[in-house]
Amino acid sequence: MEMLLSTKGITICLFFFVLSLAAAIEIPLSVSQLPTITEQSHTQVAYPFDEDFTIKCEARGNPQPTFNWTKDGKPFDLSSDPRIVTSNNSGTFVIQNRGIINNFQGKYRCFASNLLGTAMSEEIELIVPSVPKFPKEKIEPLDVEHGDSVILHCNPPKGIPPLHIYWMNIDLQHIPQDERVSMSLKGDLYFANVEESDSRSDYCCFAAFPRLRTIVQKMPMTLKVSRLKHANDSGSPNAAVTKANFIKERKPKLLIPPESAGSSSSVTVIKGGVLLLECIAEGLPTPHLSWVKVTGNMPKDEPETENFGKILKIDQVTAADEGTYQCTASNAVGRARHEFHVHVEEPPQWLKKPEGGVYSVGANLVLLCEAIGNPEPSIQWKLNGMPIDGRTFRGRVSTREISLTNLQLQDSAVFQCEATNKHGTILASANINVLNIAPLILTPDGENYATVVGYSAFLHCDIFASPAADVRWTKDDSIEPLSAFHYELYKNGTLEIRDTKKEDSGSYACWAANSVGKRAITANLDIRDATKLVVTPKNPRVLKSHSILLKCQAEYDSHLKHSFKLSWRKDGGELPANSTEGGRIILDRDTLFISSVLLEDQGVYKCVASTALDAAEAEAQLIVLDVPDPPEDLQLSENQNRSVRLSWKAGASHNSPVNESIIEFEENHWEPETWQELIRVPGNDTTALLPLAPYVNYQFRVVSVNAVGRSQPSKPSLRYATPPAAPDKNPENIRVEASEPNEMVMKWEPLKPMERNGPGLEYKVSWRQRGVETDWNEELVKKHSLSVRNVPTFVPYEIKVQAVNNLGSGPEPNITIGYSGEDVPDAAPAGVSVEVLNSTLVEVFWVGIPRDRVRGHLRGYKVNWWKTRSMLDGKRHHPEKHFLTFVGERNYGMIPGLEPFSEFRLTVSAFTSRGDGPESSPVVFKTPEGVPEQPRFLRILNFDKDSVTLSWGLPKKANGHLTGYILQYQIINETHEVGAVSNVSVANHSALSWHLAGLSPSTKYKFYIKACTAKGCGKAATEEGLTLAQGTYAGIYEGISTQGWFIGLMCAIALLTLLLLTVCFVRRNKGGKYSVKEKEDLHPDPEAQSIKDEIFGEYSDSDEKPLKGSLQSLNGDIKATGSADSLVDYGEGEHGMFNEDGSFIGAYSGSKEKGSVESTGSSTATFPLHA
Repeated sequence: MEMLLSTKGITICLFFFVLSLAAAIEIPLSVSQLPTITEQSHTQVAYPFDEDFTIKCEARGNPQPTFNWTKDGKPFDLSSDPRIVTSNNSGTFVIQNRGIINNFQGKYRCFASNLLGTAMSEEIELIVPSVPKFPKEKIEPLDVEHGDSVILHCNPPKGIPPLHIYWMNIDLQHIPQDERVSMSLKGDLYFANVEESDSRSDYCCFAAFPRLRTIVQKMPMTLKVSRLKHANDSGSPNAAVTKANFIKERKPKLLIPPESAGSSSSVTVIKGGVLLLECIAEGLPTPHLSWVKVTGNMPKDEPETENFGKILKIDQVTAADEGTYQCTASNAVGRARHEFHVHVEEPPQWLKKPEGGVYSVGANLVLLCEAIGNPEPSIQWKLNGMPIDGRTFRGRVSTREISLTNLQLQDSAVFQCEATNKHGTILASANINVLNIAPLILTPDGENYATVVGYSAFLHCDIFASPAADVRWTKDDSIEPLSAFHYELYKNGTLEIRDTKKEDSGSYACWAANSVGKRAITANLDIRDATKLVVTPKNPRVLKSHSILLKCQAEYDSHLKHSFKLSWRKDGGELPANSTEGGRIILDRDTLFISSVLLEDQGVYKCVASTALDAAEAEAQLIVLDVPDPPEDLQLSENQNRSVRLSWKAGASHNSPVNESIIEFEENHWEPETWQELIRVPGNDTTALLPLAPYVNYQFRVVSVNAVGRSQPSKPSLRYATPPAAPDKNPENIRVEASEPNEMVMKWEPLKPMERNGPGLEYKVSWRQRGVETDWNEELVKKHSLSVRNVPTFVPYEIKVQAVNNLGSGPEPNITIGYSGEDVPDAAPAGVSVEVLNSTLVEVFWVGIPRDRVRGHLRGYKVNWWKTRSMLDGKRHHPEKHFLTFVGERNYGMIPGLEPFSEFRLTVSAFTSRGDGPESSPVVFKTPEGVPEQPRFLRILNFDKDSVTLSWGLPKKANGHLTGYILQYQIINETHEVGAVSNVSVANHSALSWHLAGLSPSTKYKFYIKACTAKGCGKAATEEGLTLAQGTYAGIYEGISTQGWFIGLMCAIALLTLLLLTVCFVRRNKGGKYSVKEKEDLHPDPEAQSIKDEIFGEYSDSDEKPLKGSLQSLNGDIKATGSADSLVDYGEGEHGMFNEDGSFIGAYSGSKEKGSVESTGSSTATFPLHA
């Protein structure tokens, strides 16, 4: 067995080491020893509903003890009553609850004896309660007058406490109690004075005994209260006199304590118990009770009173509560007093108890016994349960001490000390074992221990010996005792090895020896590697609502993997090892994942690892960053007309310091409930002097900003209204706009609401013609524009606009220069000339118009041009005007995008914002020839094995006289590598086709065609195609006949053909007729067939004749014309033709471009492949 020493285990071991040194040595049961009581009963109640009652007494000793009992100090024979059941080797007995068991009530004591002595138990009281009952009695009614005092006695029967008494009526309703009517501690009902409402015939006293599960009721009592009293003075009927009962007002009189007790009484209370002092008084008016302590002060905690002030209660009584207490009952007539002299006593308590132990022969013995109590307890010594006879006892005996010298084996005995006063008895026993034995090593031999590097190891060697044994430890084969600094030997034999290292592993031996003999055991120690932990990241800072993953990396000894455990803690509290809060916090072994981090997730997260030998922990401080909490407690101070000071308390910054605070305002006149920024202050400031505008009813709020973001706004401050004032500024952006030549419209940006400064805002507009007028024209307006008519066209004016309100005018305004309304220019540019730069671009020059002829702000010049005729065919064109504008005072411009080889006319005009002025006289110019545009198309008419026929269209625009074409071609392949370009010059400018020879068979080519003029050649049109080999019809699909699907398809067609032939044969034999359509299909018209041949062309070969009209597209028939320019449209997909025998003879490659096909009489079929 391997003993594992953990940190917690080390602490517990040390605790028990200290405890074992202080306590008496426990003798192994294998050694002869005196009896010791190990278990006993205490006061016991024999409840009538229990089946039996157990009186316990257990003891140990060697030899095995025998048991005897006494009852009330006399021997008690357990076999004297058959209802008593006993057990072997036990003093415990059971009394069966049969018949009358009252005779078992009494005080029992158990004695356990063997050859060495006798042990004695404390007294065990058995209480056999009787069933409580009220006596059957006839209770006479009580007849009293209004104002008298009355006592209704309960006199409850005796029973096991606690006892609860209730006064109720026959309907089990409680009798109301107050200062006038109340119940005493004994259960009697006291009336300080009665009233007529107290009259009733069902006053019932109930006594409840909870431990006996019993409630008993006394017979109902009747109380009659009368207001009138009848008196007969002579016995004569006429002498009967009735008089009103007068009110019996009287001073208080104490009923508890009764007057017979005198003005004072003594009360004794047990320390630690409850003190109850009771005063009940009668009188009219109802007396009021109060309490004072005459000697000394009342307890620090004000004593509580109960029962409407009639009972003073003090819990947990101490010696300080001793003294004289006075109760006073008072009313308007007088008062009554009583003093209680309280004495605090206590049962016996030990100061010194006799301590037993193991003694060697020849040793000396001193036993002490001291107890305190009030009254002072008496001390009695006993030996083996019997009083010590000083005449025969060889030692010395005094009240508090017993001593013996030169102990011998026969002096072994049990000494008992009993301390008694009137409040109880306490017993202490001391087992004195005189032994002379060789050492007994109680720790098993060959124990295996393990600990981790750096921890302490504890190797046990529990020894019992008398006389005491000398103990030493050795390691491995050494015989020298261990004495290094990190070894420590405890008195109980345990060896501690501090701060262990790997080299401390090995075999150890414990040696114990005394004068009687010698013993030894061995122990083995293994040193393991310590557990280490690291949590990453160490101290993460995470934004709120983001996620964090903490990982705990652990290293531990492989021998400890089965006991290794890992857990997480937060701020010292355990985190459960499962998902929490709907999966937001997830623990997965060594990882802790928190999604949507909250502020309350901040704290110290600790990873705790434990093994059977050690524990380790590592922690990470998680800091959650968030926007600040909103500022609080906004206060306004230093109120001025144009400023106020705002102060606030900053909210929590949530681990990111506040960088700045934004102060916003809202005013409730112009833009209510709209918050606007006022100023910003540095983050550490919590006060700011706010600049304010007049005539605004402000309220403010503050927003705090940190590195994470902005806080929620604070609650608004109180409103603060500033008084009105004259405007501080005038309108800005003053300008003149006009839609008519003789009009001037003056406009400006109006003041913002916060700039008005007061009510009644208007604008004073002043204007005069610059350099002409000296006096200002003025007008007061409320809007932000003013129109003035009948002014000269486009002349300068000086303009001023000033803000005015009910409290005054703004500052003196600045003068702005503006012009009255514009008109179109009244002159055309002169000296217009054109310089032709190339076939599409010319440059125009002109002389600008004079400044005074502009009549406004010159915006620029407009150049207009139009084509009059083409130089190629001489045709006149309908003039389609074009224009370009040139902004500013320019005198030239470039005109791009002209048609080459054409004649144009051109004019120039000036323009203002009002429009264009007159145009200049037209200027004629011509553009030279240019290069042609791209030919409309390039098509392949026919392919042979080494030649091709190409066809193309005219260019959309020739841009001059065509001089011919350039035809180019080159080899291309699928790897994007291209061959050299070959050129063919077509000198005939009217040629639209060309037969190109000298090509390679089965080769893909790309062809280019460009149209040319004297100026050069234009952009090329392109086409691609593939030449095929001699005599090949299958072309690029020659391998298809070997495909499995193709063979299957052919078989299906053959089967279907056979089936159709069979059906036809059957129908013919039955005399059936074919329809006209079927006949036409079987015998086609040769003339109609020739038409089809013209449309689709004819393909022929010396050996094979293809099916007529078989050339077709999957998406549509091929269409062709008889000319070389005819086009064939091809859709996407594959196309094919079949021979008469069903063989596949050709294919088209899908293309979105157009292609053409033409019969050439060649023995090889060719098909275009379009790029």
